Amino acid sequence: MSKTLKILGIVLVVLLIAVVATCSYISKPLPEATSGVQAEELADKMWNSLNKPAWDSTRYVSWSFRGEHHYKWDKEANLAEITWDDYLVLLNPDQVNGVAYEKGVKVEDPSKLIDKAWGFWCNDMFWLTAPFKIRDKGTKLSLTNDNNLMVQYESGGVTPGDAYIWILDENGIPMSYDMHVSIIPVKGLNATWETWENISSGAKLSTMHIIAGSALSLAPIAGGMELKDIGIDKDIWAEIRQ
Repeated sequence: MSKTLKILGIVLVVLLIAVVATCSYISKPLPEATSGVQAEELADKMWNSLNKPAWDSTRYVSWSFRGEHHYKWDKEANLAEITWDDYLVLLNPDQVNGVAYEKGVKVEDPSKLIDKAWGFWCNDMFWLTAPFKIRDKGTKLSLTNDNNLMVQYESGGVTPGDAYIWILDENGIPMSYDMHVSIIPVKGLNATWETWENISSGAKLSTMHIIAGSALSLAPIAGGMELKDIGIDKDIWAEIRQ
């Protein structure tokens, strides 16, 4: 038995070394980049192509993440309804609190479900709104030698230190970005930003990403100034609205 365990241990170590070596081999180094006017102008071009003013004025947004997590968001108040499986959470992301339901029954201690919903929110919302977050507090913009826009999140958020290299088309619309993030061992992994749609407010949002050959859909996406723009007719966040 001890000999078998020893052999198994050696195999696991070899596999781990192989994985680390593979990740190192296919990873891309963080490119050299320069901050300044050109980076700011490229960021402006991106925002203009996506109609950033229309996004700023959008009140309500709904979307799904891989068909698994479903969101209705009062963007102005920053309150979210998040549903998955048998669960529904009304979440205040700023305060990380709210209420939770399981199969329609209110949960007495919702803390674990709220934490889970908040984790979903941090990831899934970024895949929807990342182009509009390039100038969030704690970010640094710079222009790479290939004339791409590098956004470094130097502080704040869940994973400070992450960087994204945005590749834009000639009109400034994002085509993809390379991710240099702590949660992914392969540095510089590319994810597409495609299948752009205009919501009723006029803002442009990407509904599809391809990562390492796998599709990540955010459809269906909707948004606008009125509740009806996301398919509802009442204030579903009233229970947590302050």
